[in-house]
Amino acid sequence: MEKAYLVLGNGRCFEGRRIGAAGDSTGELVFTTGMVGYLETLTDPSYAGQIILQTFPLIGNYGVIPADFEGESFARGYVVRELCQTPSNFRSEYELDRFLKERGIPGICGVDTRAITRLIREEGVMNARISSVPQPDLAPIQSYRVQGAVAQVSSKTVEEYSAEGPERFHVVLLDYGAKGGIIRCLRRRGCRVTSVPHDTPADKILAMAPNGLMLSNGPGDPAENTYEIQQLRSLIGKLPVFGICLGHQLAALAMGGKTMKLKYGHRGANQPVRLTDGSRTYISSQNHGYAVVSESMAGIAQLSYVNANDLSCEGLEYPGKRCFTVQFHPEASAGPRDTEFLFDRFLRMMEEDRNAKR
Repeated sequence: MEKAYLVLGNGRCFEGRRIGAAGDSTGELVFTTGMVGYLETLTDPSYAGQIILQTFPLIGNYGVIPADFEGESFARGYVVRELCQTPSNFRSEYELDRFLKERGIPGICGVDTRAITRLIREEGVMNARISSVPQPDLAPIQSYRVQGAVAQVSSKTVEEYSAEGPERFHVVLLDYGAKGGIIRCLRRRGCRVTSVPHDTPADKILAMAPNGLMLSNGPGDPAENTYEIQQLRSLIGKLPVFGICLGHQLAALAMGGKTMKLKYGHRGANQPVRLTDGSRTYISSQNHGYAVVSESMAGIAQLSYVNANDLSCEGLEYPGKRCFTVQFHPEASAGPRDTEFLFDRFLRMMEEDRNAKR
């Protein structure tokens, strides 16, 4: 393997070995703590514009399993301690290095991922470059920004997914970079899903007469999506709404709240979220670098969940609006399924709304 370097925006340089695609790449360096689920991580559109660092030291040991993909890969790079070249799993079709090459994702292995993770935790998320030289120009690295990510990852056409079994409800999914797990969770519960692009006008969605609206996860700074926020203002309160991750943030902005960038975000399958009444804590899967400012939602929504580590906003209820949202991923993929019951709650909300209209 040829030498490669991970050069951070603060000037620190880590020497390793090149994996994946040839060429150099700059992105926002973030770490994820999942012990498994590297395929779901690499195919999560929410990582658009970012270089992913896996904190677990051995990656690729069960190979590549296309059935586990969540979507297309939009990552700018991949950093691991050790990449397994001889995967062992009966479902594996090929090795991870080939996956990276086929999708044009440069990577680096053999670096001290523990030291890099500690550095990010202390200094905060920073940009980095996977480079063929140890001393590239730092200015382009430091000036890099993740921009226009939602438009990049969202579907460009309307897509239909039939319910599994008898159809109970019709749900429109606003695709800001949706993971496939959201669609699977809805279909398993008897929902026909119409996935629409991120910039679909509110009146077009209402004309479809859905029973409910699903707001998906997605990448980037939520405040950048001004048109999408404007459309949500015309939708929330008109029909049952359930938002996840970026959808949670966009709903809060649409209703008058604010968002902020976290120091290093929450990424992995072991994030504890606690009900605000203190009655229970759930372990959740998360992938986000921004959060809703809890104080900005006073008088607008009720805080339902908080992160047990840093007390940031993890869930909101909108009284009288038939809308609730969460920052974490109840569809998991990969991760614990502790909070998948929220999809059942969404179905009950749609059932109550339908009965009220009869």
